[in-house]
Amino acid sequence: MAEQGLEGSQPVDLKKHPSGIVPTLQNIVSTVNLDCKLDLKSIALQARNAEYNPKRFAAVIMRIREPKTTALIFASGKMVCTGAKSEQQSKLAARKYARIIQKLGFPAKFKDFKIQNIVGSCDVKFPIRLEGLAYSHGAFSSYEPELFPGLIYRMKQPKIVLLIFVSGKIVLTGAKVRDETYTAFENIYPVLTEFRKNQQWYVAQL
Repeated sequence: MAEQGLEGSQPVDLKKHPSGIVPTLQNIVSTVNLDCKLDLKSIALQARNAEYNPKRFAAVIMRIREPKTTALIFASGKMVCTGAKSEQQSKLAARKYARIIQKLGFPAKFKDFKIQNIVGSCDVKFPIRLEGLAYSHGAFSSYEPELFPGLIYRMKQPKIVLLIFVSGKIVLTGAKVRDETYTAFENIYPVLTEFRKNQQWYVAQL
C-alpha cells in the first residue's frame, strides 16, 4: 500500500485522495494561438525535428526533447501541443515551440494558451467485475468486450470519461484541470470496490 500512498516522494493528502491512490498524469493536450499566418513549407525546411506531409496532414509536426512533447502547427497560427506530463511542462513546451517559430522569422505571439485535455491513469490493484458494473450503472456505461476490452464510463460531474479494465487499471480523460481527474477517480473508487472480483464470488458462481 505504501507505494500507492506516495506520489513521487510526497505522502498522499488523504483529505483530497481518500482512496490513498493518486492518478498519474500521462498526457496533457494544450492549444495556443501564435496569432500570425505561417508558411508551413518554410518552417519544415528550416526547422530541425519538423516534418510536413500536406497530403497526409495539414500541419507541421514538430518535436522537442525537453519537455518531451509533439506540436501540431497549422498555417492559421493555431498550435496543439501534446505529450507533456504536467500543466507547467505543457506551457513551457508550447513557449519553446513559439520561440522556434519566432526564430524562423515569423511574428509569432503566445495568445490564449489553454489546457484542452488531461489524461491520467492509475491501478486499483484488484480485478473488477465489468459485467456487474455495466449492468448496475447502465446509464453511464458502455461495455462491448468484443469491440474493446475496457468498460467506458461517462461521468456527468465532473464531465470525465473513464476506461475501466478488468485488471483494475483505470484511464481518465477529458479533464481541463487536474482536480477533475482526482475528483472523478474518488467518485468511481467506491463503485470499483463494490464490483471487486473476489474468491467468494467465484465460489458462488460455481
